[in-house]
Amino acid sequence: MTKFAGHTVMITGASSGIGAALAREFAHQGANLVLLARRTERLTALAAELERGGRRALALKADVTVDGDLERAAAVARAKLGRLDVVVANAGFGVVGPVERLTLEDYRRQFETNVFGVLRTVHATLADLKTARGRLVIIGRVAGYVATPGASPYAMSKFAVRALSEALGHELAQAGVAVTLVSPGYVDSEIRRVDNAGRFQTATPEPVPAWLVMPTAKAARQIVRAAGRRRREVVITAHGKLAVFMQRHAPWLVARFVRAFGVKSRPEPTRA
Repeated sequence: MTKFAGHTVMITGASSGIGAALAREFAHQGANLVLLARRTERLTALAAELERGGRRALALKADVTVDGDLERAAAVARAKLGRLDVVVANAGFGVVGPVERLTLEDYRRQFETNVFGVLRTVHATLADLKTARGRLVIIGRVAGYVATPGASPYAMSKFAVRALSEALGHELAQAGVAVTLVSPGYVDSEIRRVDNAGRFQTATPEPVPAWLVMPTAKAARQIVRAAGRRRREVVITAHGKLAVFMQRHAPWLVARFVRAFGVKSRPEPTRA
């Protein structure tokens, strides 16, 4: 029997990228799925795929920036599937650009999704996780350790999420809830083709060399394994592990490297 057989897993941002890959991997491990995102056509197709494989899957439209959406989705999940055992706070995007070109609204928009969206997810499902002595998985990024020029909103949001994960890990330990922070490096995803307003730009090419990008299925296997083992944190990709290790042990060297080689964030995707 697989570790998640009969469990119910809720995933935000499940319509593509890591979220969709996690849905497939949890289903492979025997779980039923509650899939949340704004793009319902993708969710419906993914839910149908999982159900053809013998799992139960609910596709529910939900926006993590809207008060009440997560509570409504969680209520439907309870009514249809009876319980929530694992919650994955995955929804997010990246606002990029030099600080003098960004507005306070850009920073607010970034935090509304990447930070308050995670908090809304936690608040909507915390009672379920305590009842199940379940697992909360929070998707951060290596940017939560290493901030690069031109990505201050995104890095700030992921630093905040890392702090939240650490605090919740302590708070929820006595309740039997495991909190796992996932810090990926470059994983195959649409995030690098989403502009600062959260719009997907279909014509934007992948800005990261293919040899640096980990397939989402491989990343999902590592994340699900970490959740199953109730690990405190997992860093995904070799370059991600190296970056986090260097930032922890030789931050001065990371700073020198960033400045000497002109390391900076990707540009904002634009319409062709």
